[in-house]
Amino acid sequence: MKTTYITLCLLWLIVPVCAETTSDKRPFEAARPLYVGARALGMGNAFTAVADDASAGFWNPAGLIQWQGVKLFAVNKFHDRSDYRFDPKGIGYSYRGYSLFWGNKIAIGVDSGVPDFNYYGIARQLGPYLAAGLSLKFKRRHPSTVYQFFGYETAYDLGLLFKPRPNLKFGCLAQNLEGYGIQWLTLGISYRYAEHWLRSAPCEFSIDFALPTESRTPELYIGAEWHPFPILPLRLGISNGSLTGGVGITWKEIFYINYARIFEKPSASDFIEMAISF
Repeated sequence: MKTTYITLCLLWLIVPVCAETTSDKRPFEAARPLYVGARALGMGNAFTAVADDASAGFWNPAGLIQWQGVKLFAVNKFHDRSDYRFDPKGIGYSYRGYSLFWGNKIAIGVDSGVPDFNYYGIARQLGPYLAAGLSLKFKRRHPSTVYQFFGYETAYDLGLLFKPRPNLKFGCLAQNLEGYGIQWLTLGISYRYAEHWLRSAPCEFSIDFALPTESRTPELYIGAEWHPFPILPLRLGISNGSLTGGVGITWKEIFYINYARIFEKPSASDFIEMAISF
C-alpha cells in the first residue's frame, strides 16, 4: 500500500511539471480513436496493440476477438466542455473467433458543421496468431432532428492484430479519414510483463507510432498499465508530447470505472469511463 501511495503522489507531482504542450489541433473532431476510452487515454493513447476492451472498435477492430461475450463502455469529459463535447460509447460482441461492434462519437451542443461519427465494425480470427478487422465510419449531418444510424462520407479503418506469444502483441491500423486511400498508418506493440516479483502485479507496456501518408508530422504514443492490486490498475503515458495519467477500479472483471487526465495546452482535461463485461 505504501508503494502505491508513493507512486500516485509522484505521478501527480511530476506530470504537470514535465508535460509538453502540443499544437491546437483537435484530433477528436476527426475519425481517429484519440480520446476514446479513459483507459486508453491514461496509457497515453498507445492502444493499437492492446485493444482488448469494447473501445477496440475505434482503436483496432481486430482486437475485438480477444474475448468471448459482450463488452460495452461510455466515456464523458466531466468539466470544461467548451472545446470538447464528444461522448464516445460502444458495444462489442465476440463469439468463436467472430466479432461485431457498434459505437459513436456524438457532438452535443457544438457549432453546426462539426463532424461526429457512427462506427460499425466486424472482426475475424484468421488463425492461432492473427486476426483482422474492419470498421466503417459514417459522418453525421448537423443540425438534425432525427437520430442518424448511418450518415454520409463513409470512411473506414482496417486493423490487424498479431499475437506470437501470450504476452506479446503487434497491432496495425490503416485509416481512411476522407476521400480515397489511407491517410494514417499506426503501428503498435504491447508487452505484458509478469514474472517473479511482478507476478502478483503485472505490467503492460505499449508504444504506438502513427505515420501520416500526407505532409504531416509522425506522432508517438507511449503508455504503461500497472496492477499493484487486482482491483486497482494505475496508468501513465505520453500522448504525442502530452503527459497522461489514470487510475481504475474493477469489480470481478465485470464492472469497471476508469479515470484519465491529459495535460495539454492550455490546461488539463479529465475523463471518466464506465465499462461492463458479461
